[in-house]
Amino acid sequence: MAWSESVDTVLANKDGLAAFRAFLKSEFSEENIEFWLACEDFKKTKSSVKIASKAQKIYSEFIGADAPKEINIDFTTRDHISQNISEPTINCFDEAQRLIYSLMAKDSFPRFLKSESYKELVNKQQQNRNQKRWLPFL
Repeated sequence: MAWSESVDTVLANKDGLAAFRAFLKSEFSEENIEFWLACEDFKKTKSSVKIASKAQKIYSEFIGADAPKEINIDFTTRDHISQNISEPTINCFDEAQRLIYSLMAKDSFPRFLKSESYKELVNKQQQNRNQKRWLPFL
């Protein structure tokens, strides 16, 4: 698996996501991946009642004043979300999610590729591949 290709490759894999999350936690920036994951879950919501409650939860956890896991987004994006949170849509966090994704891809991901978390991930995947090669019946 070509882990270093993109942050998408890591985010799409359970082990990759866990390793990247552990790395972000070690850098005190795990709110970025938590927000991104919350947005991914939010976009799958069908019920308008659940959209409103999930949007409020995301807002109070990551965006609102004194949010416990406040993400680093610009004033304009934060203000736009704040003005529209009373009537949220399924796309209300898209711009903030794009900004956080970009931050992770351009800033955190290159450091992750040099980290112990990444080395452990690659070693684990290599061991799994070797085990499957020698035990084809598993």
